[in-house]
Amino acid sequence: MLFNSYVFCFLFLPAALLGWWQLPGRRWRLGFLTLASYVFYGWWDWRFVPLMLASTTADFIAGWYIHRTAAVARRRACLVLLLGFNLGILGIFKYYDFFVGSLDGLGGALGLSVDLPLLHLVLPVGISFYTFNSISYTIDIYRGRLQPARSLLEFSTFVAMFPHLVAGPIVRYADMAPQFERPSVRPDRPAWVLGCWFFVLGMARKVLLADLLAAHFVTPLWHQAAHLDAGEAWLAVLAYTLQIYFDFSGYSDMAVGLALLLGFRFPQNFDAPYQSANISEFWRRWHMSLSFWMRDYLYVPLGGNQGSRLRTMGNLALVMFLGGLWHGAAWTFVVWGLYHGALLAAHAACRERGWVPRGRPLAVVCTLLSVMVGWVFFRATSLAEAVRLLGVMGGMRQGEGGNLALVASPLAWAVLLLAGIIAAFLPDTWRLAVPRRPIWGAILALLFLCCTFRFATPSPFLYFQF
Repeated sequence: MLFNSYVFCFLFLPAALLGWWQLPGRRWRLGFLTLASYVFYGWWDWRFVPLMLASTTADFIAGWYIHRTAAVARRRACLVLLLGFNLGILGIFKYYDFFVGSLDGLGGALGLSVDLPLLHLVLPVGISFYTFNSISYTIDIYRGRLQPARSLLEFSTFVAMFPHLVAGPIVRYADMAPQFERPSVRPDRPAWVLGCWFFVLGMARKVLLADLLAAHFVTPLWHQAAHLDAGEAWLAVLAYTLQIYFDFSGYSDMAVGLALLLGFRFPQNFDAPYQSANISEFWRRWHMSLSFWMRDYLYVPLGGNQGSRLRTMGNLALVMFLGGLWHGAAWTFVVWGLYHGALLAAHAACRERGWVPRGRPLAVVCTLLSVMVGWVFFRATSLAEAVRLLGVMGGMRQGEGGNLALVASPLAWAVLLLAGIIAAFLPDTWRLAVPRRPIWGAILALLFLCCTFRFATPSPFLYFQF
């Protein structure tokens, strides 16, 4: 079920809010929210609901076992088994065909035969997000930083909660546990105003900016990727740079808004990342919940920056490699992750020596250009396509050109200009002051109405595929 759909906005969401706020008792309300979240998830494909139930139950049982067991070896064995279970599910559905195909290609190059069948499994929506939520829960209990959930119902609500279920932000149980213990018993007017603000602005980012950029620039230009000249190639990459930001930050804002309408608070996931002055700052402001997750559960346990310079660079490369692989089972994502790992390592080395651009505007431009180069790998359907497009952008290859006629409408250029201004100069939604004058309520309603006109053209969020 899509947030930007008639069935969600005019059927599911009103029913969910009505049931949540009208039912008596905490357990009844959590049970209703869990059931509603399973309906939300099962709307896409009911076959994968039992998979999420199995993962949730295993994590809950393991959390209590680790908490109650004093023997270090048993606690560690339970953690390893559970991580193997969660990552095994993720690996089978998301990575099995990728690794088998890669081994088959490598074997063919070496003259060897790799006789393993491809499974061609459908990837369950949101599996990467709810798996990471569950992994952080179990690791925090193992580290002694978290008490396990008091009941399976409470933990199921945390895992399945529909605002963050399929595309984040990655939420930690430690942040949600106090809110589940004492959920709000009646709607809070300021929270509802803020929730509507986040939800509508997030939807506008998705429907009125990201989708229009995709329709008028990204899709037509990338479909002609083999025939673009240098200017068109840069335009295609710029449009995708804006599209993916407004698409994903729009979803995150909508998730935050929906949580507020239910009386919960989610963490911030974006903070105007294209205004960053270096690549390290970019990763502190882009998909913040994933960046902090990788820092706390991968980078720091590997040693972080406490070892030698070579060790630090190796840690950055490994973490970003895994981050790239988390986004998708394709070599384009692997290269994208390694590319950002190299950028982070280079930034750390340059910062040590004081080699940084003078003046923030220049630093912001350099950072944005480096991020745009990375998005080529992220968007490309193959490494060959990415390398060719980068060659055209760098003037090392010639393109046929003549494709701007595909995107020459005044509306398209106006949307591109508006999106660029918002991304480059305006603060993120979290930093905007919520207007209190009644006229703004009417403007927000009109903005929502404009969004509903585009619901007839279904447009899934880009991060659903991850």
